[in-house]
Amino acid sequence: MALPVEEWRLCTARCWAALEPALRERLAVASLQDTLRLGCGLLRPEVEAAVLRRLCRRVPAGKEPAAARFYREEGNRRFGRRQYGAAVRLYSQAASHEVPDGPDVSICFANRSAALFHLGHFEDCLEDIARAESHDYPDRLLPKILLRKAECLLCLGRLQDAANALSAVENKIAMDGIMTNPAHETLLKKLSQLKIKIHEKKSCPQAAQEACGDIQRKSEFWEENDSISGASSSLSLNFDMERGRHLVASQDIQPGQNLLKEEAFVSVLCPGEGLFLQDSSETPWDTRVTNADLYCHRCLRQLLASVPCRGCSYAKYCSQNCADVAWERYHRTECSLGALLLTLGVFCHVALRTVLLAGFAEVSRLVEWSHGGDKNFHNYEAGCKLPSETPDTRTGTRGIPGCNARGQYQSSYQAVFNLLPHAEKHSPEHKFLCMLSVVAVCKQLQEAGLEAAVLNQESSEKQSKPETCEKTWDELSPELKIMAEAMLRHVLQLQCNAQAITVMQESVSGDGAVVNKKPVRLATAFFPVLSLLNHSCCPNISVSFSGTAATVRASQPILSGQEIFHCYGPHRCRMRVAERQKLLSQYFFECHCQACLDELESDVKSVVSVRNSFCCPSCRASMQVGEDMLYCSNEACAVSVSRESLSHRLQDLKQQIKKALELLKDRKADQAIKLLLKCQMDAGNFLSPEHLLMGEMEDHLAQVYATLGKWQEAARHLERSIEIVEVHHGPSSVEIGHELFKLAQILFNGFAVSEALSTIQRAEEILSVHCGPQSTQIQELQEMKTCLLELPRSVLQRT
Repeated sequence: MALPVEEWRLCTARCWAALEPALRERLAVASLQDTLRLGCGLLRPEVEAAVLRRLCRRVPAGKEPAAARFYREEGNRRFGRRQYGAAVRLYSQAASHEVPDGPDVSICFANRSAALFHLGHFEDCLEDIARAESHDYPDRLLPKILLRKAECLLCLGRLQDAANALSAVENKIAMDGIMTNPAHETLLKKLSQLKIKIHEKKSCPQAAQEACGDIQRKSEFWEENDSISGASSSLSLNFDMERGRHLVASQDIQPGQNLLKEEAFVSVLCPGEGLFLQDSSETPWDTRVTNADLYCHRCLRQLLASVPCRGCSYAKYCSQNCADVAWERYHRTECSLGALLLTLGVFCHVALRTVLLAGFAEVSRLVEWSHGGDKNFHNYEAGCKLPSETPDTRTGTRGIPGCNARGQYQSSYQAVFNLLPHAEKHSPEHKFLCMLSVVAVCKQLQEAGLEAAVLNQESSEKQSKPETCEKTWDELSPELKIMAEAMLRHVLQLQCNAQAITVMQESVSGDGAVVNKKPVRLATAFFPVLSLLNHSCCPNISVSFSGTAATVRASQPILSGQEIFHCYGPHRCRMRVAERQKLLSQYFFECHCQACLDELESDVKSVVSVRNSFCCPSCRASMQVGEDMLYCSNEACAVSVSRESLSHRLQDLKQQIKKALELLKDRKADQAIKLLLKCQMDAGNFLSPEHLLMGEMEDHLAQVYATLGKWQEAARHLERSIEIVEVHHGPSSVEIGHELFKLAQILFNGFAVSEALSTIQRAEEILSVHCGPQSTQIQELQEMKTCLLELPRSVLQRT
């Protein structure tokens, strides 16, 4: 959620409406500095602040032992059902709610280690056992996890370490007198079995393993630009008054060529959609799995066994190192504000983290500079002159905002600060919402005594000066006012410059043989260099992400002198021009890309209009659009149907498809097939054969047949889906690449060797252009190909 929760938006709207008209007028035209000065006292403790406190109580971000007990018990229940993946998630949630350094959190880690062992994640299991031991795991239970440790080491082939672990178990058992306790027969039996296994492996040297070797990863040619950090030398930074800052090809560029690699200056994980772990009735605790449970809150790596923050229940990390770095750089300040930041939305959170990462000295320098050139601040020539520059020395890119004194555009706070906030274009009500939200954060920081941390723990004597103490509710310290102004600037910038970090998230079909992947928004970030790219509804690049890093590749040939275009969301294949223009208005520009210009011509129809059209229920000819009625294009037929009735029919069809997918989820595959085939027949009576929904139904049928292991039927339906996707998105689109990846899995599992090999080759060619040769999907495709090529020649000849 980028913006604050709805209740807070309504509260600030009421506050805005109650202001004196004269004050509203002043706020509407005020600079960012004056907006903060005029509005700082408008967050009333008994009204707006009270609303925020009430809303924050609804967000569970602190430690809660009762929640920990619930999650641990639910984890035990799932473990008992052998649902080990779900158990791992629940034990992680339990650990995040436990008070650190206590025996209860050690039990969470020990239980999670058991689930990880059953999943075959032995290294992670060992780490959790070590965590349990370091958190005062109950002495009487130690033999059990030490045996698990020995078994893990044995599975990893670390025989001497396993033998040492067993010796430790024996010593512990002897000391505690367990040898004479008949209740521990199972434990002793397990110990004996492990000793035998270790002895056998030591006395029987393993046969030399064949060098399977990692699949060679193609190295990507890369020559970095001297003046744009992370960019290829094939790009140049240009500026004009119409297009602003933008990147242009300085030489001919081929599809798949790397153009930019950039680490986010700042990124904040979006909580995201959840998936219920349980199917029981309502419980007092939320058991959904969200992005917050699945990905590291610092580096965005996928989590298996998370390391919880010691102060809050929300932040989780992939390692203790990530937790420590996050704490030092920003989380020590954010930790106690978790509920408030979740209530105020990701944009507010990104703004706070941006100034924390930049540091008070740099924030103060740039805010001060913006005041000096305030009357000309939106003039590029005036706005780009930092104190270190003079007009005579500026050459080349030095006159472009965000460039340093040497004319280099780097992924730095200076570049972030110079992104346009469009303060004069945002509605006064929206600016007021952002301002009150920022003030709420800064006042909470001040009340919680976190000001020193915000100011990077500057000298304590500065904090004790008379002018910064005894502050009333209406006041912020001068330093926090500077930070608040920068934060307000960043919140406004994010509407046009926020970059969604997306990840291909897996949803496993049936027995897991075929994996569906869909793009999911994972985090919101500032990428200063990536923000240089202007929009086109038909872009010439693809962007992929690995953790917090973005990689930009050419998706088609780009000639020298042509501009590099990104798509901000509304692509020509997914939306009509009128809808695109409406959506793009949030970025304060009107799109004049070639795709829009073509569609705005009266004789050119959009690909969406043509391919997602209705057909005549009588003769199946295409329907022509009228104002309220649709007319058959076949003059001999002359059937007309109301747009409303066809829309209702389409909605009913979507509901039926949804029911079919629920049947599949409930493992009622035969019923799902029957309902989907009926939906197909109904859809054929009023939808164009190339309607995207027709392709989706084919895809769903392929999914059901794959679940049943009927690979030929699954491949047939998926091939039809691919034909429709190709009509919509083109033969070399990333969408086709993902569909071919699924088809390759189906053909591989169905032992259709020659068809699988040709599909793998085509999928590799497309996905390597959009995602790069080192992407996970490319590696999986190469593993399938290697496996197929290693089959006996006689088998290959037969297939």
